Amino acid sequence: MLWPRLLSQRRFPDQQLPPPSAAPVRGAFVQDYDRVVFSSAFRRLQRKTQVMPLPETDFVHTRLTHSLETAVVGRSLGRLAARHLLETDDDLAQLLPNLDQDCGDIVAAACLAHDIGNPPFGHSGEDAISSYFLSSAATPYLDKLTTAEIADLQHFEGNAAGFRILTHTYAAHSTGTAGLGLTYATLGAFTKYPKPSVVPVEARLGGASEKKYGHFQTESVRFQHVATELGLLPKDVGTGFYHRHPLAFLVEAADDLCYRIIDFEDGLKLGLIEPQAGLGLLKKMLNDPAGRVASVQWHDWREELGYIRARLIGKLVAETATLFAQHAPAILRGNYDQPLIKELSCWADLQEVQRLSIEKLYRSRPVLEIEAAGFEVLGGLLDAFLCAIFDQSQGHRSRKLLLLLPEQFRAEGHQAQVPAYERILLLTDFVAGMTDQNALSLYKTIKGIELPKGF
Repeated sequence: MLWPRLLSQRRFPDQQLPPPSAAPVRGAFVQDYDRVVFSSAFRRLQRKTQVMPLPETDFVHTRLTHSLETAVVGRSLGRLAARHLLETDDDLAQLLPNLDQDCGDIVAAACLAHDIGNPPFGHSGEDAISSYFLSSAATPYLDKLTTAEIADLQHFEGNAAGFRILTHTYAAHSTGTAGLGLTYATLGAFTKYPKPSVVPVEARLGGASEKKYGHFQTESVRFQHVATELGLLPKDVGTGFYHRHPLAFLVEAADDLCYRIIDFEDGLKLGLIEPQAGLGLLKKMLNDPAGRVASVQWHDWREELGYIRARLIGKLVAETATLFAQHAPAILRGNYDQPLIKELSCWADLQEVQRLSIEKLYRSRPVLEIEAAGFEVLGGLLDAFLCAIFDQSQGHRSRKLLLLLPEQFRAEGHQAQVPAYERILLLTDFVAGMTDQNALSLYKTIKGIELPKGF
């Protein structure tokens, strides 16, 4: 893979670059960042659970604040990693003198969008949708689907839903562009798992990019178009299975560092993890020299926690950027496919942070309650609307339910002739895009549990 091609500023699907005389004040990749910020799908992340369900305290993170923090870390990672490359490769420095700024902007934009396709109700939202399509209730709706289409639904993936949001324009509201019209470079960096849900067993190599999948069957041709434009290396010709864009490793690292350390910080702030033990573990990772004198006197452990977290992330960003630069030649050849954070000097301690978070935070009662509710709410919405969508008699209840679906998610008008798989996917677009509260309110309404406010 070649850096000039990997940094393509062309916009998906086929927009040409503006002439030099019309170059905008903001660079193409900064525009990508801005387009994500102003999208409705990104705005809805403010009401989607990261870990803790819409808590009374305003400290705990939502999907929105997590995405913003990940973008900040990603920008630093991209710039620092590319600066290392420029310092060690004079030819690259002459060819791409702005590589550090471009990489920082691309990684920041991709990080900002990395959770844009995640459904409501926290980490289990994907499991809730998958479980519904694995249940007997969904069987009648899957009869005419291919094996790959069924796999998309029974292993629902937020990353694939995100790629769909970024590249899909609904027929009912076509504007002549596709999705947000992002650059190929940002779409490539966004795609941590450049593969469909089903690939031949013999093509699998077991790397980090194979843990999940990155696009639904409806976006298969679109992703191959992105891969071709960027010059991504195929892992197995003809399967749509590719090696990652190099900057996807930095997107993954930024997300890993933020959710491990900042989720852990949430657990400490909420009293779910014992403060002194947690602080001690973070200090151990910081690994300050013996005898280092603090420049600030702390009167509250919470203030010290914020200071330690900030310094620790800075340290890990620097170490991760160095690791990326070391592995860059192998990544470009398609010979490296592991999470960068596994090579950090404090990897064992990060694993302990993860263990404590799972035990004390992710399995705490409030988290388990909202995740359990998610299975009922998301499964209930999917079942009710699918019954209406495929109701041949179009009874009174079915017609009323269908009218509750926004126009762009209905198989009518320009979308009237779409096959069963796409009808189902339009519904999952709607359900996965909802906020926690919106999904719960609609579920209560259609089940007759609670009438809308004002009645």
